[in-house]
Amino acid sequence: MCSPEEAALLRLEEVFLEALTRINSLVLQPLLTAAPDPSDSWGRECLRLLQQLQNSSQQLCKVTEESLQSLRERLHHPDSTGLESLLLLHSADRVLQAHKEYIDSYTSCVAVQAFQKAAKRRSEYWRSQRKKLRQLLSGMSSEGSVGTALGQALRQPLTHHVQQYVLLLLSLGDAVGERDPARELVVHAATVFGNLQSFMRQALDQALATQALWHTLSSRLRDVLCTPARRLLQDSQDSPVTVTPLRAERALLFDDALVLLQGNNVQTFDLKLMWVEPGQDGCTFHLLTPEEAFSFCSKDPEGQVAWQWKVTQAVCQALRGKKDFPVLGAGPEPSEPPTCRCGAYTFYAEGRYCQATYEGEWYWGRPHGKGTLKWPDGQNHVGDFCQGLEHGFGIRLVPQASEDKFDCYKCHWREGTMCGYGICTAPTRCTRATSKRAYGMDLGSSRAPLRPLSPASTQATGRGVRGVAMASRKTVTAPCQQSTEKVHGNNSGPTLAILPRRGERYIGMWQANQRHGPGVMVTQAGVCYQGTFQADKIVGPGILLSEDDSLYEGTFTRDLTLLGKGKVTFPNGITLEGSFSTGAGRGLHTQGVLDTAALPPDPSSTCKRQLGLGAFPVESRWQGVYGPFRDFVRAGCPGDLREALLGFHVQSSRELRKSQEYLCCERTHPEDRVGRMEDILEELLQHREPEALQQYLRKALSNSLHPLGKLLQTLMLTFQATYTGIGANKHLQGLAQEEVKQHAQELWAAYRGLLQVALERKGQAPEEDEDAETRDLQVHRLVLPLVLPSFYSELFTLYLLLHEREDSLYSQGIANLSLFPDTKLLEFLDVQKHLWPLKDLTLTTNQRYSLVRDKCFLSATECLQKMITTMDPREKLEVLERTYGEIEATVSRVLGQEHKLPMDDLLPLLIYVVSRARIQHLGAEIHLIRDMMDPMHTGGLYDFLLTALESCYEHIQKDMKLHRLYGCWNSKEPW
Repeated sequence: MCSPEEAALLRLEEVFLEALTRINSLVLQPLLTAAPDPSDSWGRECLRLLQQLQNSSQQLCKVTEESLQSLRERLHHPDSTGLESLLLLHSADRVLQAHKEYIDSYTSCVAVQAFQKAAKRRSEYWRSQRKKLRQLLSGMSSEGSVGTALGQALRQPLTHHVQQYVLLLLSLGDAVGERDPARELVVHAATVFGNLQSFMRQALDQALATQALWHTLSSRLRDVLCTPARRLLQDSQDSPVTVTPLRAERALLFDDALVLLQGNNVQTFDLKLMWVEPGQDGCTFHLLTPEEAFSFCSKDPEGQVAWQWKVTQAVCQALRGKKDFPVLGAGPEPSEPPTCRCGAYTFYAEGRYCQATYEGEWYWGRPHGKGTLKWPDGQNHVGDFCQGLEHGFGIRLVPQASEDKFDCYKCHWREGTMCGYGICTAPTRCTRATSKRAYGMDLGSSRAPLRPLSPASTQATGRGVRGVAMASRKTVTAPCQQSTEKVHGNNSGPTLAILPRRGERYIGMWQANQRHGPGVMVTQAGVCYQGTFQADKIVGPGILLSEDDSLYEGTFTRDLTLLGKGKVTFPNGITLEGSFSTGAGRGLHTQGVLDTAALPPDPSSTCKRQLGLGAFPVESRWQGVYGPFRDFVRAGCPGDLREALLGFHVQSSRELRKSQEYLCCERTHPEDRVGRMEDILEELLQHREPEALQQYLRKALSNSLHPLGKLLQTLMLTFQATYTGIGANKHLQGLAQEEVKQHAQELWAAYRGLLQVALERKGQAPEEDEDAETRDLQVHRLVLPLVLPSFYSELFTLYLLLHEREDSLYSQGIANLSLFPDTKLLEFLDVQKHLWPLKDLTLTTNQRYSLVRDKCFLSATECLQKMITTMDPREKLEVLERTYGEIEATVSRVLGQEHKLPMDDLLPLLIYVVSRARIQHLGAEIHLIRDMMDPMHTGGLYDFLLTALESCYEHIQKDMKLHRLYGCWNSKEPW
């Protein structure tokens, strides 16, 4: 059975719905019919506000009609429909939202006097409608203005409706039993609409106060400050304060900004970027903004408390982006604003950020966390900030004269200057006009924004690689890329510059952005130099290796011209030792001894001359990459440093912009980042068994958001910057191979470091230090197979170049062997005939043996071909082991019993399988397996099989005299 309160609610909704309908037809529709003058901007704004009010009124009508329908359904079917079915109860928040939207629209019209301005356009019409308006309203004065009457007509029904809502809901709550399931809904609805009453009064008071304020300001100030959504919260004319050290006649606190007025001068401070700090004397509090710090001083503590409370609550409300409900400072949200927050601000004061716009995270008035800085000239910086300065990983774009061209610096920063490892990518087009300048960074000035400078202005110290693009009349299409390490603000590491008329890659030590100390230089022509540099000049003796493996040991000029005493060793073993000089236009002159009696050197040893192995110990390379990670681990893996640990790499300007948007938009609270780091360490502890550990490392190294994945990604980047392009030189293969192994060791050490941190956080005892043998075992078993694919492309290219001559002879041998049919090749290789798988061949009556090819030992051939499908040396060796097994299985089937092949029988059969498998670049494959093989396999089965494969490879190159043999065989009659 329905209660009297429910029947009263039904009547209330009917009356309110009827009132809304009449208001819409008698007030809102006529207000909207009077179009403003096209030149009247405020008239157009008032019309927009009235249209918004009409939309919210229609929405309120819709919700009220639905509420009325649910009440009627309840009254007609009280037994089947419970009290909780009422829209006013089960969807109280939705009903509340419709009322709030109407109140917001209405108060916006009040704040800018939209009713008065719209009424003036049809004053005669509204005078004729005064009687009808009076019928809508109770207590309307005949002397009041039409605009006031219109505002009252739009407000009074709502005020009465909400008031009656509260009374009826409270009565309904008393009538409902304590155990009734609908009681909680009734209490909630009564509370919500009670709060709405307070909210409505406060919103109306603020709108009226704001409306009154605009009349006290000049038209110029009103045009600057007046917006429909802005509300006045506090005025220093009502509660006097003194602002120091800034001069201000009047202080106005709005819900979105603090405004200080001095004559017609206006200073506006965004509340989202304002921090409030209590004073010491009880009458003062301090305000901090990105560029200003000032104090508010009141004559008495009460005034100070009122202002400080109002400012604090206004900051909280601005950060939430919505008006407080139920009233300012009384909502469920925290009453103290957070010290860490996000926002955008354009700097105007003189300094290194002048005219730059920063968008990102802030802490006590300074950029702190992730953010983006953009200057008007197109330069911008994306990355981490600390106390107002670039600190951590960041990307700096420096625009060039041409459209959409820029230098891109991706590096670590410390207190506003570059420090640590970094990458520079220059524009892809390097023309003769730009080839005379190098791209550097201004590290000396802390005020000026980063800009391109001459090489002399850049400070660089440490080890590095410099790759230089060729400059000519034609456009260079290859990208110019550099990787750098920096120590205490000085560059060191792989770097790039553009030099006229030649291209070079420099790997070595740096000081003050000049080559200084031991280094290796590779030219576009493939010439390699190893020696000592001082102030960017070649000094003392050095080694020069040419593309054809000619070796010069002696002294040089700066452009690698032979000068002074030296010795040349040609590929054929002939040596020339003496003094060298260069005459103007007369070529190279020498006086010395030419020794033609020397025996030709072994070609395999000649082509394997490597540079840099002694000059740069592998343990000392790329400390600028490892260093930040070690510091991160030593600090206990703090979550707020994880994102800036090593940064990231992007290939194109489009991807770069996407990465900037990611840094700026996907911000999280530092505590969230800490939580993610704790999850990483927790997961690490759960995967310590061998199989689980391998799966964990595979997942971690493939994830760029994981610290280990970031470290691998950065190491891969340095490797690419060093050994691609001009750096892809066979004489650098030793350097590259050493680095890959060292990277695997460092990644294992990084994992161990993270494990120790995880154990410490759990209060568990740290693991004991590993001995060298255990470490090497884990590196080769777990880490190297996982990281090698990241470096494989560049590394295998170096192996191809180093063994190109051998592989060429091998390819020719394979081509000639492919001319033999199966039986002739088996006979030629001296395979014992009782081992021939004749059943695999198709016999004819006229031929003793078939000429059908590629049928013998087919399973072994197909197995060996799988060697090129994997990058893991261990898997390649396993393929070789299975190939051997397939050969023995075929022989055992032919003999009808299990048979173990001795080496004398295995080698010719393996040569047969290798020739039929036709693996390209087998020499490079063999040497890469040998170099990267787990040392524990030395002397074992895998070593034996690999040695057998090497022997086959050498036989195919050297011992086959295939052209003559094939010619002799071809002249005979068929069998």
